[in-house]
Amino acid sequence: MTVEAWLRSRTPPPPPALLERAVSALGSAAAKDASEADTVCLDAAVRLLEPLLREDRPGRESALDLLAADALTTYAFEAAGAELEHLDDRTVKAMRQLAGLAPGGERPPRSRE
Repeated sequence: MTVEAWLRSRTPPPPPALLERAVSALGSAAAKDASEADTVCLDAAVRLLEPLLREDRPGRESALDLLAADALTTYAFEAAGAELEHLDDRTVKAMRQLAGLAPGGERPPRSRE
């Protein structure tokens, strides 16, 4: 199963526009194996957030991207929770990656798509 198929199988399903924006944000990584969903979804969320956080005042036009980033982050943690033995490590990695978006935050190396 691909990451995209995994996303489309979530219940309850997200609104169609939100799902399509999330899948679009995944880019070519949507075709990766669903076992990589935690990393792929979080990386996509970060890519959506980076330009929004650089703007002085994101407006309503940014709402769908913000919602998609939130959904992708939630899905990343849902996927990570499937393997409880790795959840702590993945949570710390995610927190560092998201904290790196803050002004003055330390940005970890990006995962490759």
